[in-house]
Amino acid sequence: MAEKMKAVRINAKWDPKPNFVLGKKDVDGKLTYLGSQVWRYPEVRVEEVDVPKIERSTEVIIQVKACGICGSDVHMAQTNEEGYIFYPGLTAFPTTLGHEFSGVVVDAGKEAVNKRTNERFEMGEPVTAEEMFWCGHCKPCADGFPNHCENLQELGFTTNGAFARYVKVDAKYIWSLVELEKRYSGDKLFLAGSVVEPTSVAYNAVIERGGGIRPGENVVILGGGPIGLAAINILKHAGAGKVILSEPAAARAEYGKKMGADYVINPIEEDFADKVLEYTNGMGASIYLEATGLPQIVFPDIEKAIWNGKALNSTVVIVARSDKKIPLTGEVFQVRRASLVGSQGHSGHGTFPNVISLMASGMDMTTEITKKVPLEEIPENIKLLQTDKTNVKITAVM
Repeated sequence: MAEKMKAVRINAKWDPKPNFVLGKKDVDGKLTYLGSQVWRYPEVRVEEVDVPKIERSTEVIIQVKACGICGSDVHMAQTNEEGYIFYPGLTAFPTTLGHEFSGVVVDAGKEAVNKRTNERFEMGEPVTAEEMFWCGHCKPCADGFPNHCENLQELGFTTNGAFARYVKVDAKYIWSLVELEKRYSGDKLFLAGSVVEPTSVAYNAVIERGGGIRPGENVVILGGGPIGLAAINILKHAGAGKVILSEPAAARAEYGKKMGADYVINPIEEDFADKVLEYTNGMGASIYLEATGLPQIVFPDIEKAIWNGKALNSTVVIVARSDKKIPLTGEVFQVRRASLVGSQGHSGHGTFPNVISLMASGMDMTTEITKKVPLEEIPENIKLLQTDKTNVKITAVM
């Protein structure tokens, strides 16, 4: 009989909206690239599942030590008035949730190569992993864009994730955390390792897709969730002159200051554009990061700041997931030489190793973790985060 373990699982009813047509890559009854159009009445609970075993020579079994709740986990479990999930992206249910994790290697196939040593993974190595399971042979992958893989699978979205005692991942997606051992030890090492993935999402957004900044340039972050807070820290380390956070929740605004925000705007009580221009002496910003998931609400304010600011060539980066239409004025982007880019994922471009090196050199992201819980309490805390704005990152410690 197979060995069993507890895992946090999600299931939902496949019930496409009347006007939704399955795409060529959707799998009827199982997988879709537009979850909010298909999945209804989600249920999250702790279940008994089989412990994963090595089946291919490049696979690794990782004993999970820490795994954080992502906003995506929350939105897969959260519904609108018709019962459809909020999360608009790639999903296949049922599956085990969890992708922001770290742990130690407990088994490895004969060809499971560690990029740190170019040798087979040794038992006990502290590691984390990408959640974007890119194929490596489709055209986007071959062109160097693994986040946009034509055959993409995602850990905790379409394949079994890390809210469990053990998780199986191919070696090519795994990154060693040995470099972090110079700064963190014990449980703190694994807490730090568990925030590498969300920090890499922010890094990909503001550095890779957003084009980064020159030291001294101003940046604006809209949304003080984990990705927005990580972007503050990254951009401060990149030499941003003024980092401005727009966030109405007082607790998250305070965390933004701890991460390095120079100014915080409450967009409910203050005029966003006016405050951005006040804080930047009328210049505006080089990068505006949309991390709220409410583009239909915030874009008019972003456009006003771009239009009235003196800075040209602003880049607006969309990192939060939403299926809402954006009210966009082309004239603003034309006249002000502004750009709009989308950002998905964290893979490729040296992102994971760069983030790990930044953290090893002193960029502390563990302050995002505001609550630690056992695995069994993850379902109730996923529900809690649907409304609670006092916590930033709730993490299962195992």
